[in-house]
Amino acid sequence: MKLRPGKLLASFFVLVGIALLVVGLWWQAFVATVITPTQPQIVVITPGTSFTHTALQLEQVGVISDARRFALLARWHQATGKIHAGEYLFEAASGPKDILDRLVAGDVRKSQVTIPEGLNLKEISVRIEQAGISSAAEFLALTEDPELCKRMGVETSNLEGYLFPETYTVDSGTTPAKLLQLMLTQLQVQLTSDLLDKAREHGLNRHQLITLASIVQKEAGNVMEMPLIAAVFHNRLRKGIPLQADPTVIYDAANYNGNLTRRHLETSTPYNTYRKRGLPPGPIASPGLAALAATADPAASNSLYFVSRGDGTHQFSATLKEHNRAVRQYQLRH
Repeated sequence: MKLRPGKLLASFFVLVGIALLVVGLWWQAFVATVITPTQPQIVVITPGTSFTHTALQLEQVGVISDARRFALLARWHQATGKIHAGEYLFEAASGPKDILDRLVAGDVRKSQVTIPEGLNLKEISVRIEQAGISSAAEFLALTEDPELCKRMGVETSNLEGYLFPETYTVDSGTTPAKLLQLMLTQLQVQLTSDLLDKAREHGLNRHQLITLASIVQKEAGNVMEMPLIAAVFHNRLRKGIPLQADPTVIYDAANYNGNLTRRHLETSTPYNTYRKRGLPPGPIASPGLAALAATADPAASNSLYFVSRGDGTHQFSATLKEHNRAVRQYQLRH
């Protein structure tokens, strides 16, 4: 029995319809599937990785069900060349389109590294290493780059004091150089023209401001006392009296084990402010905004001395006689 052409054409369209239905169901089953990884999965996409390889990575860790269909989805949305390299964390229930959107947006895994006020370069480099951004040695080498120091107008051989203490958000693509630039930029943001103008009124240029602020940062037991401590150092500088700041001696002391000795105080170094009048060559740590502000605009005070009360505060004195009395009261009473 011969089929008439009309029936053949009808059969063809039925078969095509069935095929399209099967393909549609096959496709819908993929795009509608939401997958929750059995455990958090980290996928690292390195620069230059093909989309096919990326799709296979996602399939292997159970983030998507089918690498081939995921590649088709990306082609449909013209996204194969738009994904960002980086480290991605997958732990929530997601569909294929959700995953693709994250890759295109560069929604990489982020973390935070906190640099507290008062850390020096060596201490900061340890924090950077602990955050997994680079080795401490690599980061320190960057801070000693003479070209970078020159561009920043730094008068010493490294960037001590110029890395602003802050909490920085980083990801797998954050290089040590990029983080260093972020820290330098943040200092520039904090050093407003108003702050620098106030510092100049007290005889300090930018480098001197950061240097003295780093000493105030290390000496202060609390933020409230910073303007008073800054006033003491301003008064001493104005009168030509050595600053006599222990933290500056400690910064450059050889064989310092936590105990500041008379030998340390009597050893002449560029940072020994017992032996050398004026400011040391550069900062001894990274001062925070409170220390910078207090140094630029110190309290109105005639104090020349201060001694720790042992509770995080200090006793301030205008004369040596008053200071010696305070030392006996708070330091020698035991």
